[in-house]
Amino acid sequence: MSLIESIGTAQLLYMALVLLLAYIIKGVAGFGSGLLAVPLLTLVAPLTLVVPLLGLISYTGTLIQAYQYRRNVVWRDCLRVLPFSVLGVMLAIWLFQQLDLYWLNKALALFVISYALISLRAESSAMTNPLWAAPAGFFAGLVGALFGTGGPFYVAYLRLRRLNKSAFRATIVFIFMFDGAIRISAYSISGFYAADVLTMAVAGIPVLLVGLYLGHRIHLRISKQRFNQIISLILLGSGLVLFFK
Repeated sequence: MSLIESIGTAQLLYMALVLLLAYIIKGVAGFGSGLLAVPLLTLVAPLTLVVPLLGLISYTGTLIQAYQYRRNVVWRDCLRVLPFSVLGVMLAIWLFQQLDLYWLNKALALFVISYALISLRAESSAMTNPLWAAPAGFFAGLVGALFGTGGPFYVAYLRLRRLNKSAFRATIVFIFMFDGAIRISAYSISGFYAADVLTMAVAGIPVLLVGLYLGHRIHLRISKQRFNQIISLILLGSGLVLFFK
């Protein structure tokens, strides 16, 4: 029995609704689809299906957004972060064999929750020193490779750079475009993209397109303050999921 055949109709409808909500969020903020979708989808489907499937569908959306928002990318912040992300990934490969990931996971969750709560209370001050890109990129690569949740560090850096909402969304989309290419290559080499996974990915693209469209419409209508509040709430939710999963 294939993975698709092992999932019932009700479960498939549930997965479609989760994907729709996740890509509405991605359309609004440029990130957050995985933080929401992975824990919810694994309630009804095996992780070996969810992670490669979501990676492939999300990357389709990332490429679409990257083309749409390419004129708003702040390249200096994007390019400052990515080299250090690669270093973080390299260290993560070694740490997998050395450390207790349970406690690292809890520490990450507490950091994300704390940052989100602080962000909800006050507007962050501008951070003009480009050297902050080094720790932000490094820990994003490190934590992303360890837990698949490096986004909060990218978000923290770009928020402190005080980008406007369109520049923020475009820049983080381009960061995820490069990051996602590495992840998908690894999934392919590891043999995760069987025929049934590819079939579900194709079926999920219409859901992706509807979600991104609705999210983009919301993005155009909200203020910068409301946008920052949404980002903080997404981070808070992701931190809670990380802590309790």
